Amino acid sequence: MPSKKFYQSVKAKEESIICLACNHHCIIENQKTGKCGVRKNNNGQLDLLVNNKLIAFNNDPIEKKPLFHFLPGEESFSISTLGCNFSCDFCQNWDISQTPKEQKEEDIYWGEKWPPQKIIDYCLKNKIKIIAYTYNEPTIWVEYALEVMKLAKKEKMKNVWVSNGYFSDFTLKAIAPYLDAVNIDLKSFSEEFYQNICDAHLEPVKNNIKKVFELGIWEEITTLIIPQLNDSDEELLAMARFLKDISKDLVWHLSAFYPAYKMINIKPTPLETILRAYNLGKKGGLNYVYTGNILNADSESTYCPNCQKMVIQRMGIQLIENKLQKNQCPYCGYQITGVFD
Repeated sequence: MPSKKFYQSVKAKEESIICLACNHHCIIENQKTGKCGVRKNNNGQLDLLVNNKLIAFNNDPIEKKPLFHFLPGEESFSISTLGCNFSCDFCQNWDISQTPKEQKEEDIYWGEKWPPQKIIDYCLKNKIKIIAYTYNEPTIWVEYALEVMKLAKKEKMKNVWVSNGYFSDFTLKAIAPYLDAVNIDLKSFSEEFYQNICDAHLEPVKNNIKKVFELGIWEEITTLIIPQLNDSDEELLAMARFLKDISKDLVWHLSAFYPAYKMINIKPTPLETILRAYNLGKKGGLNYVYTGNILNADSESTYCPNCQKMVIQRMGIQLIENKLQKNQCPYCGYQITGVFD
C-alpha cells in the first residue's frame, strides 16, 4: 500500500483528504479520485489505483526521452502507468493519460503486474543501466516510482523522469536523492494556454524548472510547438530568455506537433516553424538547442559553443557518433555541459 506521507486528512471535511503529490493539491472526497484519476480516497486513506501496475514498458534509447546530454547512446527501460494530472488537448499519449478520467474504474484494464523488484530484475538481466519514468506523468504514481528508484539506486542504476513539471515541493524533496535526470515540458509561456488547454498553471512549472536546476539534477526542457498557439516569435524568445537566465547551458528541445486527441484539426508544425524556433533559441542566448519530431541532422546534433564544430552527431533519436573526450570538445578542449560518463 502506498505511503501515507503523500496525503493528509482534511479536518474540516470528514473523510476527505488532500493529496500532496502535485501542485493541484486536490481535496479528494471519499470514494473519489483527484484530477489524475488514479489517486483515490478510500475511506480517508489514499489508494493508488496504479500501484505495481504498468500499462506500457519498452526499451528505448535515452535520446527518445528526449535527453541528449545524459549518457548518449545508452538504453533505458521506459515504464508508465495510466493517468495524468494534466488534460492537454494535444496529448500524444491520451489513451494512456486520460483513460481513468473517461472510463469507469471497474471497466478499466489497469495494466500488467510489475512490482518494483521485478523491474529491477529485468534491468539487471538485460544489462540496462537507466530506468525512465515516462509516457505519462510519474508524479501521480510517485509512491510506486519512488520504491523503484530506491532499489535502482542500490544497484547503481540511473533514474530519469519525463515530467510536466507540476510536482509539489513535497514530491521533489522525496525524489531528489534518487533522481539523476529529468526532462520537463515547458508547454507554453502563457497562463491562458496552461489553463485552457492543459487544466493547469504556468508558474509552478517555471518554479520547478528553477528548483531542479538549483538541486544539481541534470535537466533538459522540451516544448511542443503548436501552430498558432505557442509559435510566435515573442513567446518563443521569452521562453528562451527565461531558460537562459537560469543557465545558458540549459538544453532546450523544440518538437513538432502532429494532430492528436482533441486537436486533430490542427495541421502538423511546418519544418520552417521548427527551424525558426531553433534560431530564436540560439538568439535568446542558449548554447544547446535541438529540434525533434522531424528529421534534420544539423539541428539534432551537438555543436561546441566555443569552436562551433560538431561533437555529437544524431539523426532523429539515433546516435551516429560521439566525439567527446571526457566531456571535452576534441577540437578545442571546451567543456561540454552534461553527464557523458
